[in-house]
Amino acid sequence: MTAYAAATVCTPLRSEYAALRGRVAVPVRRTGRGPDRRLPAAGPVLVAGVAGALGTTLRPGDVVVASELRTRTDTLISPAAVLLAAELRRLGLPTHLGPLLSTDRVVDGKARSAAAATGAIAVDTESAFLAAQAPAGQTVALRTIVDTPESPLLRPGTAWRGYSALRMLRAAAPAIDAWAAATGERELLLAGPRSFCAGVERAVEIVERALAQSTGPVYVRRQIVHNRHVIDDLRGRGAIFVDEVDQIPAGSVAVLAAHGVAPSVRRAAAARSLRVIDATCPLVAKVHSEVRRFAAKGNTVLLIGHDDHEEVVGTRGEAQDNVIVVPDPAAAEQVSVPDPDKVSYVMQTTLAADEAERTAEVLRARFPMVDVPTSDDICYATTNRQQAVRAVAREADLVLVLGSQNSSNSHRLAEVAARCGVPAHLVDDAGQVQLSWLAGARRVGITAGASAPPQLVDELVACLSGLGTTAVRDVTVVNEDIRFTLPREVS
Repeated sequence: MTAYAAATVCTPLRSEYAALRGRVAVPVRRTGRGPDRRLPAAGPVLVAGVAGALGTTLRPGDVVVASELRTRTDTLISPAAVLLAAELRRLGLPTHLGPLLSTDRVVDGKARSAAAATGAIAVDTESAFLAAQAPAGQTVALRTIVDTPESPLLRPGTAWRGYSALRMLRAAAPAIDAWAAATGERELLLAGPRSFCAGVERAVEIVERALAQSTGPVYVRRQIVHNRHVIDDLRGRGAIFVDEVDQIPAGSVAVLAAHGVAPSVRRAAAARSLRVIDATCPLVAKVHSEVRRFAAKGNTVLLIGHDDHEEVVGTRGEAQDNVIVVPDPAAAEQVSVPDPDKVSYVMQTTLAADEAERTAEVLRARFPMVDVPTSDDICYATTNRQQAVRAVAREADLVLVLGSQNSSNSHRLAEVAARCGVPAHLVDDAGQVQLSWLAGARRVGITAGASAPPQLVDELVACLSGLGTTAVRDVTVVNEDIRFTLPREVS
């Protein structure tokens, strides 16, 4: 096994030490029981052992990863805890993430109830005290439950529960090794621009204002933008998301998503007397206008994009009989049109610019008389973010793209980075980052799709800082200062 000299695993008890010794590559040190113990090494530390549950949701053998390491007077944050917890869950272990309280003695009875009142989910007698001696933020604690309020420590069955807890500790060994391999110094390269674009900011603000100004429910057709965190946040504020307008009560407030809709959707909304607030991105609206203009000339409109994407569905609806979706250069080579001299093309706004241009080149070669948009359809934000991720990918060992799986522009960022020859992964948030990706990656590029909230970047940076000393550098290719006006209904 490879040894990870920079990282240390501490096990207070002899039984905990025996459970892990020889099962992990990282050095295992026994510190002894209780708060007055010294940390045997500098660098990132993982404290492993057993603990007592403070609530009724934990069972003997469950795994606890401490999001916070608390004493009666102090709280230390464990930024990398979310990464370790996710790794344990991928192993199939029953894992809970929450505050861990360290006390100077074993608690039971009234003392356990008092400890539970602090909000911690488990208690031990060492983790926070050891963490106080480690580099700030570079301790993670992994504890398996041996006793609960219903099954106290000094009761029949303790031996069996202890065996179950130690068995689960041994089962966590692969995750401990993954954590150790991921530790070390690294530089984080933040692509700029990243995260929200003007169209997304506008769409989110429209829903927020509608919620603040409306006396009744606010309905949103489909996802306002393609990001799970944004949707969950707005739903928590009261927004009601539906698939189609016929699910919205007549006369209600209805917000149309940023991706745009077909005219048939607007007609259906009018038929229900809905008070429509249009959050369509102005750049998407421009493409809709181009389709109407080209179709009015009797042209076949070749729409470069992904057939099942909501933006393409809405755009195609502007002239259903005149529009043919062309997803890639191979399709462009094969597409058939009624009159080769009456052809136009438009583009989905969130495509990878280089790939879309290759498709457009084929169309221009096949149809020399093709009518083209007066200006680029791929939005400035998509282009800027792709240029920025390309800049960080040239320097990075790994690129992490924050964005949801149904976000087209986020997928394109990961693809652009991968074409630079660097491993690239699209993740919803820090909890989806696999520790194995970080092993040996001393320069990590980070970006976020145009629909991903900026706080997700901050959270990821914090998580990675928990694995060792980090330096953060902005790699900005252009500054964005564009803002779109709000519709009159909410302005």
